[in-house]
Amino acid sequence: MQRYFIDDHYQGQQTVEIAGEDFHHISRVMRMKPGDSLIVVFSSGEAGIAVIEQIDNSSAIVQIKEWEEFVKELPVQITIASGLPKGDKWEWIIQKGTELGASQFVPFIAVRSIVKWDKKKSSKKLERWKKIAKEAAEQSHRQKVPEVMPPVSFRQLLDMSHLFTHKAAAYEESAKQGETSGLAEMLSSASHGEHILIVFGPEGGLSEEEIAQLQDHHFRLIGLGPRILRTETAPLFALSAVSYHFELMR
Repeated sequence: MQRYFIDDHYQGQQTVEIAGEDFHHISRVMRMKPGDSLIVVFSSGEAGIAVIEQIDNSSAIVQIKEWEEFVKELPVQITIASGLPKGDKWEWIIQKGTELGASQFVPFIAVRSIVKWDKKKSSKKLERWKKIAKEAAEQSHRQKVPEVMPPVSFRQLLDMSHLFTHKAAAYEESAKQGETSGLAEMLSSASHGEHILIVFGPEGGLSEEEIAQLQDHHFRLIGLGPRILRTETAPLFALSAVSYHFELMR
């Protein structure tokens, strides 16, 4: 069943109006008509199965009939911070990371980032990233669309790290030295609802100076197994490990 996220918080309303791009998808792409069913998800996370009551030239009116009871979100809030990679790798991380349950994506300008961020094109880029996250959340039947932030400096990333209960950085040298317990230990110490920040380097990894600053800000350095993962693969590995620990293993 097709899923649509709306901007409103749930405040007891049983009737919802859907307009804009989602209405275009309902009427032009899916060719739905009155009596057809879909799922609406409020920005506060409530998801309900609804039936289309009316369609006009600009919007659809739907009536919620029942609510989803099964929670589909990870029990912890995972923020993925990646040194801005080249090409479409960041879009891949957003799409697949959304499917795997990430709550937030933060790109940062690392010492070894090859990409030069063009501020003139920033609004269009950010709009595209948010659209990718929304569509991936719909496809994977999530109850929240993850937040996608514009690129920040490494200094800004360090400053925002104090907001997180747990924080770690994937470090290639830790993996080479056989470090295998850091991620598991961090996840074992995390409780329901807590916020976790995991930092990943761009192509070429994090510099020694960046690693030193992360340690100064109480980041745990973790390896992700014996194989060296690409910058677009490492976040997905970590999210899969989070899902296994908090969902599959239990």
